[in-house]
Amino acid sequence: MTTGERGAGRAPGMTDVARLAGVSHQTVSRVVNGHPNVREETRRRVQEAIETLAYRRNPAARALVTRRSGMVGVVGLNTTLYGPASTLGAIEEAAGDVGYAVTVAALRGTDRSSFDEAARRLADQMVDGVIVIAPLSWIAAALTNRPPAVPVVVVDGGTDVGAPVVAVDQYTGARAATRHLLELGHRTVAHIAGPDGWLHAAARAAGWRAELADAGLPVPPAWPGDWSPRSGYEAGREIVRRGAVTAVFAGNDHMALGALRAFQEAGVRVPQDISVVGFDDAPEAAFYAPPLTTVRQDFAAVGRRCIDLLLSRLADGVGAAEHVLVQPDLVVRASTAAPRGRG
Repeated sequence: MTTGERGAGRAPGMTDVARLAGVSHQTVSRVVNGHPNVREETRRRVQEAIETLAYRRNPAARALVTRRSGMVGVVGLNTTLYGPASTLGAIEEAAGDVGYAVTVAALRGTDRSSFDEAARRLADQMVDGVIVIAPLSWIAAALTNRPPAVPVVVVDGGTDVGAPVVAVDQYTGARAATRHLLELGHRTVAHIAGPDGWLHAAARAAGWRAELADAGLPVPPAWPGDWSPRSGYEAGREIVRRGAVTAVFAGNDHMALGALRAFQEAGVRVPQDISVVGFDDAPEAAFYAPPLTTVRQDFAAVGRRCIDLLLSRLADGVGAAEHVLVQPDLVVRASTAAPRGRG
């Protein structure tokens, strides 16, 4: 289609996209608004026409017609921690794939008032729905005051938030990590735990305890950490000082990194003298020395399921508190092996 065919100086519109793709105006609208009831071949033709024409929606016109802003609000932590940051990135990508923009309200504190303030900021932007990245235990209580007219989906919010929840199965991932070490022949597994108040930390510690208990093995006290390499390093030094440990499950990859440094400084070889497993599969985990065995979280799947649930609630108003668990994967690398004498 040439500029003359659509009018000189006029930006391409939805009608132009429909004509090029050979579909109706309504079909184009369904595609750009992420409606699920569109055949994949039709969706592909429309998206190709959009790219060919460099079509961009007019947000103001769309809002007038649909009474929607095309914006998804995200309440997130003010943190660069790998898990929450990766979750936010996955949500932004999934939203963009169905034509939604994302606006983020970062929590400015760690109390109820900070959550209420973030929710108000999003409400002022007239978002169509809200996704809450909620790995902290106190956020579940804060969600009881959410605006009822705005659909909400919660990431990692536990089971008592009264809203749809999408979460990586932290408990199952921790059990898999612990089981891997036991199957290699280790008699027990030490754990460097994440901080109090984090649902991730609690679920991973619970999975570790359950796997040891089911194997009839002693459950030692967990070493406290705060997700940082330094806390893993300090725990690693204590593990070396006390001795008699051949396997460690760290609550995230960064604490595992700190433990690896402590073991190296003490002349404790990994995995010959001690095996180490992390959690997250951060991009750098494959390049630790040695490359780290860890539990991979599928953040892309979390983002897609969050957007799917939100769009479903926008489309039909269903308010069921669905709980979606995304399964993690154990990634075995060179930081784990059978203990000496059992290989």
